[in-house]
Amino acid sequence: MGFRSFSAGIVLRVLLIVLTVTVGMFYLSGDNALLTGILSAVILTIQTLNLISYCNTTNRKITRFLDSIRYSDFSSSFTRDSKLGRSFKEMNLSFNEVIAAFKKTRAEKEEQVLFLRIMVQHINTGIISFESQGKIGVINGAAKQLLQIPQFKDIHDLGKLSEELLKKVLELTPGGSFSIRINGDLHLNVQSSAFKMDGQSWTLLSFQNIKTELQKNELKAWQNLTKVLRHEIMNSMTPIASLANSLGTILREDVVPAKPGMVINNDSFQDLSEGLATISKRSNGLVDFVNAYRDYTNIPHPKLKSFKVSVLFEHVCVLMKKELSASGICLKSQCDPIDLRVCADREMVQMILINLIKNAKEAMEKATQRTIVLTAGKTSHAIPMIQVTDHGEGIVPEAAERIFVPFYTTKKSGSGIGLAISRQMMHLHQGSLEVASLPGEMTTFTLLFGPGKGGG
Repeated sequence: MGFRSFSAGIVLRVLLIVLTVTVGMFYLSGDNALLTGILSAVILTIQTLNLISYCNTTNRKITRFLDSIRYSDFSSSFTRDSKLGRSFKEMNLSFNEVIAAFKKTRAEKEEQVLFLRIMVQHINTGIISFESQGKIGVINGAAKQLLQIPQFKDIHDLGKLSEELLKKVLELTPGGSFSIRINGDLHLNVQSSAFKMDGQSWTLLSFQNIKTELQKNELKAWQNLTKVLRHEIMNSMTPIASLANSLGTILREDVVPAKPGMVINNDSFQDLSEGLATISKRSNGLVDFVNAYRDYTNIPHPKLKSFKVSVLFEHVCVLMKKELSASGICLKSQCDPIDLRVCADREMVQMILINLIKNAKEAMEKATQRTIVLTAGKTSHAIPMIQVTDHGEGIVPEAAERIFVPFYTTKKSGSGIGLAISRQMMHLHQGSLEVASLPGEMTTFTLLFGPGKGGG
């Protein structure tokens, strides 16, 4: 029996069951009541099972559909059974559309994963991921080639290459980084990030060998230093050589024998005196240059100790008060919080501040707002900082970074070594010295102290 509508099939089957019960009740009063009862019961059972089976068609389709989603089996297909009516056709069509959508999404996801795997394997940066127990998840070819560790299946296998490297990796916080030199052949820069996958915590490490880049920068630095040295030495030696040659000519041509010695006229004597004075002056300048270079290359390692910045400011203000007052300049200071502390070499920080204040004084020769401000506080990332602000002539953008290059100066006098030494001192503190300037308005030098250098 075929029906055009599922609901009509249900109604018809229920009516047949009611009819069977009615007829059975009618004949139960006859002579063959037992036989009639048995026959009615058999017919009712068959009809009930048929109704249940008919109704379970929907449940079986929905169950098969959900199983396909649960087990990612998108090969299933739901046929349009015309016997069950239009509603079942629409349900089959919807099931097939959902299955097709899931199938397409899964294919796109697999393509993306494949693309990411290929990309990870082809980048020059070493990539390693490992879970909380240390088991390696992903390791690309660059990491294998860089680390050269056989049977690398656990992050603790890094100890085969370097115990120090393993220790730093395990202590590294998400978002942190460090550099390490290994066996003279590797100078690794390691960065870390964290992520969760399938409810488990994972760590992603990136490795880069920066030895070549450091060598290039080192070579460039030496080339720049050689240019500076050559320039300064030639500036001193060229006039000295020229004057020495001229003085030799004077001695040969203008000095005449006379008893009991030699005689030289007054003009020649003056030329000799001026020439020797110039040679002496240029020689002293060359000695000062060499001493400045020695100072830059022989900065002692800082002796770290916690101290209150406000106390340092008070001491600096006392030291600089007389010199600044003579130029009509006011030095102000402020700390927020007032009990801010830093862990640093106090004498070095004081030297840096004095140098910056003197530079600010020289920059304010023509300034109308004659105030230098010392400010201490913390950045938005809770990093301790000290700032020196003046309202002098400022620094043009082209010179903003060059002022930290050794022997570069924008002043008429000076060695150009003060800011270079100051930045070097801050680097030894694992911090930095930065500058921001608006020419003709304001200049601010900022001392940023490295992580862990702050106090309460």
